[in-house]
Amino acid sequence: MSNIAEYWKNYIDNQWADGGSERLSIENPATGGHLAWQALANRQDTARAVSAAKACHESGALSAMRPVERGRLIRQMGEWLLDHVEEIANILCLEQGKQLWEAKNEATNCARYYEYYGNQVETLEGKSIPLGQNYLDFTIYEPYGVSAQIIPWNFPLEISARSIAAGIATANACVVKSPELAPLSSQYLARAAEAVGLPKGALNLICGLGDEAGAALSEHGDVNQMVFTGSLATGIRIAASAAQNIVPCVLELGGKSAAIVSSDADLDNFIKSLRAGIFTNSGQVCSAMSRAIVHEDIHDEVVERAVELAQSISVGPGIERTQPGLNMGAMINKNQRDKAEAFCQRAGHDGARIVTGGHRLNHHGSFLQPTIIDKVDPAGELGQTEVFGPVISIMKYQSENQAIEIANGTQYGLVGGIFTRDLDRAMNTARKLRAGQIFVNEWFAGGVETPFGGYGKSGYGREKGREALSNYIQTKNVAIRL
Repeated sequence: MSNIAEYWKNYIDNQWADGGSERLSIENPATGGHLAWQALANRQDTARAVSAAKACHESGALSAMRPVERGRLIRQMGEWLLDHVEEIANILCLEQGKQLWEAKNEATNCARYYEYYGNQVETLEGKSIPLGQNYLDFTIYEPYGVSAQIIPWNFPLEISARSIAAGIATANACVVKSPELAPLSSQYLARAAEAVGLPKGALNLICGLGDEAGAALSEHGDVNQMVFTGSLATGIRIAASAAQNIVPCVLELGGKSAAIVSSDADLDNFIKSLRAGIFTNSGQVCSAMSRAIVHEDIHDEVVERAVELAQSISVGPGIERTQPGLNMGAMINKNQRDKAEAFCQRAGHDGARIVTGGHRLNHHGSFLQPTIIDKVDPAGELGQTEVFGPVISIMKYQSENQAIEIANGTQYGLVGGIFTRDLDRAMNTARKLRAGQIFVNEWFAGGVETPFGGYGKSGYGREKGREALSNYIQTKNVAIRL
């Protein structure tokens, strides 16, 4: 795309603004070359964005609006985004490295959040509590006020949209810190707000470094609620900052998710899910299928078929890959690629078997081979640690209890999967898996409507679905003596 803008600004209080920390060079992961400049926000810019959101909240511009009107504005933002999907997808593909068809899917799914939460606005109702004939008692849902949202680079549009749409639906004013590795496409969310006339200060979008703008946002005394998706280490710092200010958080901190493949599984179906589960977005997915726990009777066949799949995947620049298929784009940058490659090499030295892949490609850009590693120690580094790349660990099991023990044997608990033709086995295993979402016979089953969040160190709170709305509202009780 040759006509990409050379310079991209922040959006604060309904105005496009430069950054106090000057400019950040955004890289094209497929080439390693410069793509565009992004205005880089500092602490002062962050404070201005929070002040704008606070003023919007205190003015009642969102909360005094009839819910049907607020819902219409949110849905109109989604419609505007759908009208610009092609343009948005091209930018996302170039800055993030994913394939163009995946970028189109993300841009479309981004718009879907606005449609869904725009339709949910009018369904938020309090209740009457009976206290006898001399009392009228009822509850009211109110926004927290300023919702601060720190967004990762792997799905910058979707993850921004699910938080912004839910936040605005519940009448919170939002300050969003876009990811410094892939901030450009997120600007279209601010453009959508501008296009439909969202109230002044209701949505503020800044790009800054985590230790400056991110820290300033999480520590700010006028932030009333925090949403963070990212690494466990950063999530702990966010939670500590929020605790200092007694601010509620929603944290989604990654996972080491496992698919249990039973001896009666439909292997054609499983291999299809494996392709989506670990090679979508080059494996840079919090809920990726990073472990396959396979029954010993079918282990060898699963490994053989997984290798055949991995070796059939074409890897190259995402902008050239316009249609779904056996293809994969770049990782976000060479540092992330090198970290994933190092995981593979250490696993090989520790006794695991790299059956295929495990190395960078001899290309410009940040490409790693689709990788299958067998004989992985469940208690070892690769069995316990999130790689965040196109690398799946295969482990063998004998009994169902052993499979469940392995699946639950990490600090994480984001998602899990079960592949079996036996409904009783599926239900019994689902109850025993310690994870916030369970997929049966299809990895990534579900959608915008289904709640998403983790157990353990995968975080707390839920995004997506109606459950997400409860993160953005507080309950007020009114008791009247008649």
